Amino acid sequence: MKILDSAATIGRLPFPALIAALDDMFRADVTVPRRHFHILSDTPPDAGSLLIMPAWQPGRYLGIKHVTIFPGNGERGLQGLHSTYTLFDARTGVPVALIDGDAITVRRTAAASALAARSLARADSRRLLIVGAGKVAAALAPAYAAVRDIAEIDVWNVRADKAEALAARLRADGFRATAIDDLEAGVRRADIVTCATLSQAPLVRRAWLQPGVHVDLIGGFTPQMRESDDATFADTSVFVDTREALDKAGDVLSPIAAGVFAPEGVRATLEDLCRGAHPGREHDDEITVYKAVGTALEDLAAAILVYEAGEPVA
Repeated sequence: MKILDSAATIGRLPFPALIAALDDMFRADVTVPRRHFHILSDTPPDAGSLLIMPAWQPGRYLGIKHVTIFPGNGERGLQGLHSTYTLFDARTGVPVALIDGDAITVRRTAAASALAARSLARADSRRLLIVGAGKVAAALAPAYAAVRDIAEIDVWNVRADKAEALAARLRADGFRATAIDDLEAGVRRADIVTCATLSQAPLVRRAWLQPGVHVDLIGGFTPQMRESDDATFADTSVFVDTREALDKAGDVLSPIAAGVFAPEGVRATLEDLCRGAHPGREHDDEITVYKAVGTALEDLAAAILVYEAGEPVA
């Protein structure tokens, strides 16, 4: 059985190949049960949860991601989230690889956003605003650069020092990146706004969105988490990664509860876009909003790519 650490996993997931693998997987025959979520303890500082995400292709591979979430770990000097991915031969049940789940999650999340943007962002999109400065946020610029000719990048974060650190890292990688402190101004001049935060209060406002912008909301994955206000969903073209977003994402649940958005208002899922069931963006002035909570299908596609790849790529 192969055992692949974070560096080996990342090296086997270059964004052009990963985006293509996700596209193929969304058009394939894959079984994806609803994720399993269990509260292990709700008593601080030991409060913790377990997330289990399986998916399989008959005759090919079966994969399971295990995620533990312990918010109190910060006080112990540990990160709050850990995950592993186990890949099996679906014909025999034999485990074939143990892969770093954190690296898979980061790379496939950014790649799925870029895959959606391929259909939803204007073809001439050049200016990218990254809201957030964590691991997923750091992967967004190279992911988007695989599908759009990104010329300018603004980075905003609630902690300005982290925004500057990410901007400096992106500059070292060859991007023209600047840390900004005025989120409204950044949103107003962006062609693409991508949010990867753990915010529980709206950050992006509908009043700031200009005609033709694409808004990518990928950080929030619980009913309590918000990256946009209710009005963002009131009169825009809304897309989701899977219908599960309608049950789990605060960004969608709140405007539904407020009566400004209805579930049937979703234009299409990412699967619909990949299969050509919906054309995506239909005109240049359209404001597109993409809400994602992640799916085990994406994890499986990434894990197979890692397992079947040769030596790591830079």
